[in-house]
Amino acid sequence: MASYPRMKLLSFFLEIMPLAGFFVGFELYGLFAAAVISVVLGVIVMGVNWIKTGRLARFALFSIVMSAGFTFAALYFNAAIFIKVQPTIFNGLFAAVLLGGLLVRKAMMREFFGTQFQLTPPTWFLLSRRWGLFFFCLAIANELVWRNASDADWVAFKTFIAAPASVLFMMAQLPLTLRGRITNDRPVQE
Repeated sequence: MASYPRMKLLSFFLEIMPLAGFFVGFELYGLFAAAVISVVLGVIVMGVNWIKTGRLARFALFSIVMSAGFTFAALYFNAAIFIKVQPTIFNGLFAAVLLGGLLVRKAMMREFFGTQFQLTPPTWFLLSRRWGLFFFCLAIANELVWRNASDADWVAFKTFIAAPASVLFMMAQLPLTLRGRITNDRPVQE
């Protein structure tokens, strides 16, 4: 039982490693190195999770591939803009997928996390709407900050505002997620 908190702490540490690496890399070596360090650490985290679970999470895989692509473009063209717009495009794309799915009456959160959580259809739809709007707000915020602030301020925003806001938003969705769970004594309602 004593090892369970250690496992949770290790999981938390692994999840924040790419972001921490990005911040430390920026402070020590600059924006390009920070992006490379973040991608490498992201691949390591994904590999550790794959070894532990035997599965590759689609969301994490997409995120790493996209980050690697934008980092490669930044290095190849020697243009930091690829690093700065990556969160805008990433968040904007997810907002479009989640909110667009609602327009065609499909809860896209189920497509991403349906193997991890068993939730009622109304819960999936509500989570898709909430996360879609949240990702849309993050995309706009990233655009405003990188266009109007220094690199150091943008990195601070990404590290100390956007990332914690995502964690807080996820925690705020926990009550809805718990209420919407499908259990053996609670049948699925369409």
